[in-house]
Amino acid sequence: MVVSELVREIEGLINDNARFEAELIVMSALGVTRTQLVIGGRRDVTENEYKRAFEMAARRKTGEPLQYILGETEFMSLGFYVEKGVLIPRADTETLVETVIEEIRDDRTYKVLDICSGSGCVGISIAYYRNNVTADLVDIDDTALETGKRNIVRNSVDNRVKILKKDILKEYPDSKYDIIVSNPPYIESDIIETLQTEVKDYEPHIALDGGADGLIFYRRIAKIAPELLSENGLIAMEIGYNQAEQVVELLKNNFDNIQVIKDLGGNDRVVTGRMISNG
Repeated sequence: MVVSELVREIEGLINDNARFEAELIVMSALGVTRTQLVIGGRRDVTENEYKRAFEMAARRKTGEPLQYILGETEFMSLGFYVEKGVLIPRADTETLVETVIEEIRDDRTYKVLDICSGSGCVGISIAYYRNNVTADLVDIDDTALETGKRNIVRNSVDNRVKILKKDILKEYPDSKYDIIVSNPPYIESDIIETLQTEVKDYEPHIALDGGADGLIFYRRIAKIAPELLSENGLIAMEIGYNQAEQVVELLKNNFDNIQVIKDLGGNDRVVTGRMISNG
């Protein structure tokens, strides 16, 4: 069997987006780039390569997310390691990163706190695209923290980004920040079991479950943010499509210039605000 034939066989085993996913599986199993896949389409596949590809395809067939099978994904045009136990970065979350990046000027430095950092994709991306940023990534889960450490090194921001293990519902860093950014768990507890198989059966519920009304982390972040932010500090949080009104209400006491920003699909996706000065 040659490479091109292997791609077709894998394509036949999986369903949605089959050709694209089959190519990614074969590229991973063979350890080749897309260019090498195309150019080398007529080369013979070894027995071990064939076995690896079909094992990966079998996992995908069960509904396991492709990103976990490949062990990585792309976010903000950067590569990030992911594994089971870590929330997979979504394209919608790029709206959060882009919103924060637009607020960062070139004439000063910024200290950023990424709460519920998971893979680290949000804080790392901000630091990668703005070299006047340092960032602390906070999470409670050991798998997420270890993955975040690997991604910090992978994206060459290890001199400006560090990991902190904290249960943000009970404690928070003893420091001041110019920006708080967060993509917290925000799905209502009883909704999780209705989600698609790839999400409810494979992704970590700790990174999804926002409590009975989905707002537990927003309440906590809104409460502690005044202790963490410097004067006129920025808060930016990803929200569910139907949560804008409630999250805005939570911020009103301590923040002004509150804005709701839509994602490319036209859904409310990010809420931002500036801390009200005490002066």
